[in-house]
Amino acid sequence: MVGVIMAGGRGTRFWPLSRKDRPKQMLNIVGEQSMLQMTVDRLRKLRFMDEIYIIAGRDLAETISDEIDGVPKENILVEPSGKNTAPSIGLVAVHLQVKNPDTVMGVFPADHLIVGHRDFSSALSTGRKLAESDDMLATLGVVPSSAHTGYGYIQFDKKKPLLDKRAFGVKTFAEKPTAAAANRFIASGDFLWNSGMFVWKAKSFLEAMELHMPIHYEIMAKIGDAVGTRRYKTTLEAEWDSLTPESIDYGILEHAKNICVVRAEFTWSDLGSWNAYYDLMTKKGDGNVIKGEGVVVDGGGNLIHSNGKLTTILGLNDIAVINTDDATLVIPRDRVEEIREVVSALEHAGKEDLL
Repeated sequence: MVGVIMAGGRGTRFWPLSRKDRPKQMLNIVGEQSMLQMTVDRLRKLRFMDEIYIIAGRDLAETISDEIDGVPKENILVEPSGKNTAPSIGLVAVHLQVKNPDTVMGVFPADHLIVGHRDFSSALSTGRKLAESDDMLATLGVVPSSAHTGYGYIQFDKKKPLLDKRAFGVKTFAEKPTAAAANRFIASGDFLWNSGMFVWKAKSFLEAMELHMPIHYEIMAKIGDAVGTRRYKTTLEAEWDSLTPESIDYGILEHAKNICVVRAEFTWSDLGSWNAYYDLMTKKGDGNVIKGEGVVVDGGGNLIHSNGKLTTILGLNDIAVINTDDATLVIPRDRVEEIREVVSALEHAGKEDLL
């Protein structure tokens, strides 16, 4: 089995800490190492993990090569531009297919937090067995600990158990729900959080792409034919530009018949927003989280993340204040998902140096 880490995201919801040249996956958010290095180290601990690949944009590939240990430079694949997850995974799959079409690939985001190595290893082992024996497309569904509205969900089919109920057939994928819908999901007992982690053979994935995304597959096949030749770079540049962006969920998983979900019991967070960061951190009195220099007076549920600047809050609740050397964000915590609008406004204002 090989590990494939998708490291191409910008992490805009962690602005102003996350920037184009140093996005979330390259930041030391919850420890002494970057999120990407933590992901690499997590995979290196698995006894059945043979190799690790990273796919990222060319603007980040050199930084990754310089800063990340445990992945040889030739295993850092470059996508010419961001095209969402389906083309990104497809590019790695055509590289792996050249070596061995039956290679099992585990696919992982670069910036998720996972606690519970034994459960993580067990879930991947289950996915690997299903990929090898039945050519299944296995996705990892995490047992929910709350009715979270920031995650997608997978409804599994209790009537289609696999491998002693360690995995199940899939009924449906659900987008991020309302609070009421999330509570219904949890009460039903047959919904899992969609972790965005997958296990399948390179061959099985490309066959699914050929069936459900035929135009994308034709382009990927041309790129695959050039892998290992002198014309690879020119072919990649020429063909990649014609790809339309598409997510793996919409493009393949919601249509495939050979899809299953592995029930995973490790502790997991996608660290998708400042609120996810707040949830993970130790709270001071009145539920305040303070990282760096900060003081809260007569206020609760606040988040301060300040690099070298004293930040004070008086008489306010549930506010996030994020300070960097050149920017300060002040936002109600219930609106942190809207930070992308701030980033968009800065782009329109020509403030590219702050992004």
